[in-house]
Amino acid sequence: MAMSFVSTDKAPAAIGPYSQATKVGPLLFASGQIPLRPDGTLVEGDIVEQAHQVFANIKAVLAEAGGSLSNVVKATVFIKDMNDFGQLNEVYGQYFGDHKPARSTVEVARLPRDVKVEIEIIAHLEV
Repeated sequence: MAMSFVSTDKAPAAIGPYSQATKVGPLLFASGQIPLRPDGTLVEGDIVEQAHQVFANIKAVLAEAGGSLSNVVKATVFIKDMNDFGQLNEVYGQYFGDHKPARSTVEVARLPRDVKVEIEIIAHLEV
């Protein structure tokens, strides 16, 4: 099965030796997105502000691959402080609504650029 790489300038460029997303057949595996704007500047502020930027990045990568949030089947959420879970969950719900992909949420000691949240997704795209 052929593999292709997804890249868009509407989300921040990868800051290491990886791609924004990899597509294999109808599956899209998106790298974790942190609250960087497409120009590479960091969104400062609380988990709510940072989560909105993360979702903007995820939506941009999905759109480049021909999908949307409705194609997401699994999300993995990494947060710096589990005390922020409630606020993060509210933002998450705004983006997914009644579409409820499987999800894991893990508190981690540190994230790139010392951000508060990183989210990676797996999506099933129409073939």
